[in-house]
Amino acid sequence: MFDDHSDVIRDIALEAGLVTPAQAEEIWESHATTGKSFSDSLVDAGLADRPTILQAIADHLQVQFYSVVPADPGEALTKLLKAPQAHKYVVLPVAEEAGKLTLLAKDPLNSSVINELSFILQKDIELAVADPAQVEAAVTRIYGEATSASMEELLGEFGEVDTAAVTDEDVTKQASQAPIIRFVDLVLQEGVKAKASDIHFEPFEHEFRIRLRIDGSLYEMAPPPKNLASAVIARVKVLSSLNIAERRVPQDGRIKTTISGRQIDLRVSTLPTQFGESVVLRILDKTVVNLSLDALSMHDDIKEGIRAMVSRPNGIFIVTGPTGSGKTTTLYSALREVNTEDVKILTAEDPVEYEVEGIMQVPINHQVGLTFAAALRSFLRQDPDTIMVGEIRDLETAQIAVQASLTGHVVLSTLHTNDAPGAVTRLIDMGLEPFLISASLEGVLAQRLLRRVCKTCRTAYEPDKDVVNMLDVDALEIANKKFYYGKGCADCNRSGFKGRQGLFELMTINDQLRTLITQKAPTLVLKQKAIESGMRPLREDGLRCIFDGHTSIEEVLKYT
Repeated sequence: MFDDHSDVIRDIALEAGLVTPAQAEEIWESHATTGKSFSDSLVDAGLADRPTILQAIADHLQVQFYSVVPADPGEALTKLLKAPQAHKYVVLPVAEEAGKLTLLAKDPLNSSVINELSFILQKDIELAVADPAQVEAAVTRIYGEATSASMEELLGEFGEVDTAAVTDEDVTKQASQAPIIRFVDLVLQEGVKAKASDIHFEPFEHEFRIRLRIDGSLYEMAPPPKNLASAVIARVKVLSSLNIAERRVPQDGRIKTTISGRQIDLRVSTLPTQFGESVVLRILDKTVVNLSLDALSMHDDIKEGIRAMVSRPNGIFIVTGPTGSGKTTTLYSALREVNTEDVKILTAEDPVEYEVEGIMQVPINHQVGLTFAAALRSFLRQDPDTIMVGEIRDLETAQIAVQASLTGHVVLSTLHTNDAPGAVTRLIDMGLEPFLISASLEGVLAQRLLRRVCKTCRTAYEPDKDVVNMLDVDALEIANKKFYYGKGCADCNRSGFKGRQGLFELMTINDQLRTLITQKAPTLVLKQKAIESGMRPLREDGLRCIFDGHTSIEEVLKYT
């Protein structure tokens, strides 16, 4: 209940006297550990029931609390909203008085609903409070199921769009035509519904492709006509407050929009190409990403190792892996472990992906000289306890990170290396002195994200001997073990995979490894010693995932 507003609910609960400050702290820690919303954690702890919390929210907002959602508010009221609007914002009109329209909202704390609907309906809007599940059920009962126009229907409407765009003004006019607006809204809706991480708009010479990245793989959507590429891209640029007339240089922006009653944040990047601008939207949906170590499908000993490292008084903890392997998510989850009132946390990110309550987050801006090194240097004058640097890219950043750790700070960062021991070699290659690495480095976590076999269509099979041999494992180790693959079903879009699974290897730096680092030992020697000290390599973690039925042999071979 109200997943996106846990910090606000905590303040409301304190204000209403539902919890003491000590209880609020305890519930907040439970919320941070389990990933459940603060209100659900409050109910689980037996400190308040749902109606009491909802009444407290209504009192805070100074609006009415409806303990029961009206069965039929009347045709005169329900007609004020069109079905797509009711479903998009998940709201139900229940009263209109003196020009003010009262709506029951699934999320009454989302102020953008008031702003957007006030503009659309040209009325004063007030959001009243009711049980979110009841509001959602009532919207479906009164307005029917959420049936967005199919892509085919919308593509048929493009015949009505004026395609003769010559000037920037023409393109802007095109972008504001109803079919273009509805088409872009539908693409965003489909992307969020499919739990895509990115949406790609790609203009080519003879076609305009739109693709969704789901679980790391790209799937193509039905494309609009090529001559409407500029209008569709202009619409995206309008939403993200970018300069429509500027098509010669890359631009970055953000879109905040409401989809199915939830506020979704999208990061927008444009790139000039030979046949027009390529645009990629990164979907940042807090309800999909659970920023908790317990949600990251890692072994208990790795979880405890990470918790121990981030709780130390000083030292550097590095997460390595290729782009898109979930490094930032792991770092955020680690930060949540220490995100308490008595710890000051600063982060430098390029860009800030998720806004986290209680953490000071600084977006890197190269144009004005705010690099990772410059941000990190300033951080040391801000009296932090824990620092996160998005990535160690150069010697200067590495040196300041070491200096910060040696002066009593915990530093978390990322590197692009293939495995955990490779991080040490990369730091030495950058020019960092081995004795400094040995003195400051506490641990390195290497990770990969691979696709999970769909649970609905998971099927056991006998793999080919040549494929098994590629795993390079003892025949006794795989005797009587089951192997699985996904047949493909409606649940997984016929791909055989649904969701993703992490592979992890944690190298904890001990005295023997510190000696080897000081001696500039090769990566292979470090790896061998780390394995002797208890590190499980990525391939071994991959075997665990295969035997547990989480993934396939091919996925593990591909990523390790």
